[in-house]
This record gives sequence, C-alpha cells and structure tokens, in this order.
Amino acid sequence: MTGSPAFNPAVTEWGGPHGLPKFEQIGDADYAPALEDALAQHDAEIEAIAGNPEAPTFANTIVALEVAGDALSRVSALFWNRAGAHTNPEIQALEREIAPKMSRHYSKIGTNMPLFRRIDALWEQRDTLGLTLEQTRVLERHWKGFVKSGAKLEKAEQERLAAINERLASLGASFGQNVLADESSWVLPLSGEDDLAGIPGFLRDAMASAAQAHDGGHSHVVTLSRSIIEPFLTFSERRDLREIAFKAWTSRGISGGETDNRTIVTETLALRAEKAKLLGYADYAALKLDNTMAETAEAVNGLLMQVWDKAVVQARDEERALAELIAEEGRNHEVAPWDWRHYAEKLRTRKFDFSEAELKPYLQLEKIIEACFDVAGRLFGIHAVPLTDVVGYHPDVRVFEIRDREDRLVALFLGDYFARSSKRSGAWMSSFQAQHRLPLANGRLGEIPIIYNVCNFAKPEPGKPALLSLDDARTLFHEFGHAAHGMLSNVTYPTVSGTGVSRDFVELPSQLYEHWLTVPEILKTYAVHFETGEPMPQALLDKVLAARNFNAGFNTVEFTSSALVDMAFHTRPVVEDPMAVQAEVLEKIGMPASIVMRHATPHFQHVFAGDGYSAGYYSYMWSEVLDADAFSAFEETGNAFDPETARKLKDHIYSVGGSVDPKDAYQAFRGKMPSPEAMLKKRGLAA
Repeated sequence: MTGSPAFNPAVTEWGGPHGLPKFEQIGDADYAPALEDALAQHDAEIEAIAGNPEAPTFANTIVALEVAGDALSRVSALFWNRAGAHTNPEIQALEREIAPKMSRHYSKIGTNMPLFRRIDALWEQRDTLGLTLEQTRVLERHWKGFVKSGAKLEKAEQERLAAINERLASLGASFGQNVLADESSWVLPLSGEDDLAGIPGFLRDAMASAAQAHDGGHSHVVTLSRSIIEPFLTFSERRDLREIAFKAWTSRGISGGETDNRTIVTETLALRAEKAKLLGYADYAALKLDNTMAETAEAVNGLLMQVWDKAVVQARDEERALAELIAEEGRNHEVAPWDWRHYAEKLRTRKFDFSEAELKPYLQLEKIIEACFDVAGRLFGIHAVPLTDVVGYHPDVRVFEIRDREDRLVALFLGDYFARSSKRSGAWMSSFQAQHRLPLANGRLGEIPIIYNVCNFAKPEPGKPALLSLDDARTLFHEFGHAAHGMLSNVTYPTVSGTGVSRDFVELPSQLYEHWLTVPEILKTYAVHFETGEPMPQALLDKVLAARNFNAGFNTVEFTSSALVDMAFHTRPVVEDPMAVQAEVLEKIGMPASIVMRHATPHFQHVFAGDGYSAGYYSYMWSEVLDADAFSAFEETGNAFDPETARKLKDHIYSVGGSVDPKDAYQAFRGKMPSPEAMLKKRGLAA
C-alpha cells in the first residue's frame, strides 16, 4: 500500500468472518482514495512483470499477472456491487468518473509492449512448455485478451482504441443510470376500489409497501419494478390504468429528456463498429463471437430463426384465443400489448382451472430459498449455514456459509432479494472474490469464493411473508444456479474460475438449475401455504405442471425478437437510427403488434449498460439448447437427483470453470452435443 492518509484499509483488507468485507466500516467517500491507491499498486506490479530481466516463464509472467491487482479487484468488487445494488447520487457521480478511468487503466496494460512480448513469446512456445490444459487455456486467455486490446496495432491505432474503450465505458454507465432514473422516479398512485379492481391481496400489500417506501402520500402505487408492474398488468381490470403503466414501462430510456438513451445507443454502436474494424473483424458481432460456442452470427441467427418461425405461429394462435375472450366480455378492442398478460391469465385460469393468485400463497420467498439450498444439497452435497450476526452491504442482505458433506467451508453466499429504488432492475449473480488456489502477496494461499445474488422481489409489509410468482421463483433458482457455478469452482487460476466461461455457456448452469424448481418432490416439500402450512394440493400441482408451456409463443417471441435485434445492431457497419433498425427488423420477421420486445433498445441494459451481452443476448437460448438436453440426462435415469449423473454434472460443468473447452466439458458430462429438439420440446414448440 502507498499509505494515502485518506485511505481506509477496510476497503481492501477484509477482516470479516472468513475474509468477508466489513461493510459497516466502509463509507461512500472511501472508494475514490482506495481506488487511486489500488491503481497505483497495480501499475507497479505490472511494470515489475514487464520489466523482469529474466526470460519469460509461465510462472514469472502469467502466474504473476494472475495474482497482480488483488487490491484493485477488491475495491472494484465492492464499488460495482454498491453501484448496482444500493446506489445514490454520490456513487453515481463516482461511477461516471471511475468507468472511464478503469478503461484507461486496462487499455494501458493491454498495450504495454514489453509485457505483451513476454506473453507472445510464451504463446509461440506453448507446445514446448509442458503446460497443463488449464495452464494452456489461461495463457490463451491472456494472449487473446492483449490482442483484442490492440497489442498488435500501431501506436496511433492503439491510442484510438483506448479512447473508444474509455468512451464506451462512460456511455454504458450513463445508459444504466438513465434507466434506473426512469424506473425509480415513476409511480402510478391508486386510490379507492375502482383503481384496485381485480388486484389480489398479495399485490395490494406489495403496492402498499411500495407506497410507503416512495413517500407515504398514497395508499397504493404501481412502480416499474418487474415484481409489481407485471402482476399489475396481469390482474388489473382497469384497461386505462394498464395502458398508462405499460407505456411508462416500455418508455424507459426514451423520455425525450435528460434520461433519453437513443443518442447513447447510436454512439455506442458506431464506436463498437469502429473498434471491430480496428481489430480486424468484419463487424462487432464477429469480435464478440470469437471464442464462443456459436462462433458466427450466421449460426446464431440460424438457431434464432428456427425458433422464431415456430414461436410466432404459436403466438398468433394464442392471440386469437385472447381475442375471443375479449369478445366474450362484450368488448370490441383488439389485443393490445397491455391486454396480453391480463387475458392470458384469464385464459389460463379457464383452461387449467387455477390462477396466479391461487398459486402465489404457496410460493413463500423463505421456502423457495430453502428449496434452492435443498437441491444443492441433493445434487452437490453442500449445505447453507446462516450467519445471522454478520452485517451485509444492506440491512436486507442475508449471509450464509456454504459447507460440504464433511462440514468444510466451501464458499460464502449473500442473498439480496428485495426491490428498492437504489437498486437497478433485474436479477444477477456476481462475486466479491473468485475461487482459486494461487498464493497471494499478503500470505493468503488461494481464496474461497464469496458470491452474491441480487433480485428485485416486492418487499412485503412488516410481519407479512414475501410471496413470489412462479416466474419469480424461477428467477431465484436461475440466479442460484449461477451462484452454484461460482461456489463450486475448483480451479487453480482466477482467470478461469467459476463463471469465467464463454458467454453462450455461462447460462447453462443457471438455466439448468431452474428445472429442479418444478420437480414434484421439491414443490411438494416447499410449496406450502403461508397461512396454513399445508402443502400445495396435488390437484393444483398437477395443473401447474400441465401449464408449464402455456403462453410459450408469447414468451418466446418476446425473447427472440430482442436477440434478433441485438444481432442486427452488431452485424451492420453503420446504424444511423437504432429505433429505425429495431422497427425494420421487427417488421421483417413479422412481429405481432400485440407483443413488444422483452427489452426494447432504449432500456436494453444487457446490451448497452456495459458490454456483457452485446451481440450475446442469444446466449440464453443457446444455453437453453444445452440445459434441456442436460436435464434429459437425469430424466433418462428416472431420478431427478441421480447420484452418478449429479457427480458428472458437478465434475464437468459446475466445478471446472473455463479450465476446459465448453464443448469438451459438455461432452464429458453428456457424451454428445445436443440438438435444438429438446429445447423446442421444453418450450412447447416441438412439432
């Protein structure tokens, strides 16, 4: 440490249980000086590696890079958690400053020519170095990372690439902040029974709680948190209010004011296209798909259109059924986007004789969390021990030890489940530290993973349980699947730890985990009524399972249209008007007017609030091809928890991280690569 007088050591020297940060000792003002200190330390470490007079070896170059920047990793993990899960104006201002600063820092490293020459020399000699498979993949990651950072470009091109990356970092931060501003600032007050017509008790409670959290001036409010807006659109009998709320929800990032994201999208796409050209790629999709399972945009679009063609036919059939229901009620309007969820719920109630409102009392948040842990225990032999006296980064956060069958500590897990205005929307998994086994400069030998899940479920009123929809419960299982991927990691090197895999493989462990939510013995055990404690009746359970593919056309059209627009953006050399391109793509594929993209361009955070899923939103479906086939491996045994299949799943999918090529990892588990048929069947779209 450089010993800055304003530097709070708690930011990088984590003294909590098992090395957890002491969140209560860290204030907003501590991040900036800690970051400066960590950046300076990392600079010195990089210069020492690059300037090493000894010939490059895997140990003195690659391993040294793997352990360099430990302090910076810690500051960054804390800060980006804060920026996403519990932000405020001070943090947002710092985010706008830090994002380009971090980009400059890593651009400087990526174009450090003495350092690259050492890595390049090792890459050229890789077949003679006696490296393990994991070491070879770590070396490849570093070499390709430097090449994509411009290490092989001329000086002027390197400088331009660095400027592009810095600007993209700023644009991504602004995009996400604009969406959050639009979400958190909008509410629709409701008063009286007319406004609440059709709203079941659990949603009234959630809207009352939201009203208190907002300003307390209204009895109930609709917010743009998905856990409130979606059930409101489902149950409200007030078509005029549904239209107001829906239009607000779909207008995030397109307000015409300071939070309008359209110019950000245009500039982002132009800079990404320029970056791809600088690096020698035909387009940005080609750059992003390099080193993925899909490999090419043609392969991606081929899968997406195969699914689209089946989904849109089914969605048209679903729309006709909804139109008939509207006509039955004596109404003469067409199916509008703000009608779909409402009438689909009525149709489901009629067709399967149950409603979401009937189901929700059986899906208590606490019980679904228990179910997640139980599945992990049955599959992987781990269990959770709550640390009730440990402080998280927010009062709502729960902290758990994760232990194996021999009661050895495997990981720490933090769960942050409730929506709040300081948290960005959606759900995600991330980590404070990743698992590895390398010795660090401060004497630590390796690190256990510290993983967290963030969700946005409606917070109940005090004394009442949080009740989930079936989609909410799937979300919780999905994110815990990601968490298990991080917590079960068993590799040597941080670069390939846990979720450090290709984008179109990373969703396999999470989407696969969702399957166990609806395994009958799990639902029978954990789907119990919040008032009576009685398990979900077998008749209702049967209906739930029978209705799994209800509305599949709608759900698939929502997703696939978003993925196709994403790929169109990133395969075009110039996009002057992103909204025109979105409209063009949707018209070309025959998007029904009654359905909108799941993520319209101005609030498509997966793609524009950073670079994570740009030209990569398809990966959820690509991974779904894998997860449907993977769960079939259990079904073929007749046991959803078959021990031998579970062992192979842990050994070849959940624990290897990126230390093995994903195709090799999958084939080691399954013995073959899958085809889309199992996925189409799972979605109810098979012929």
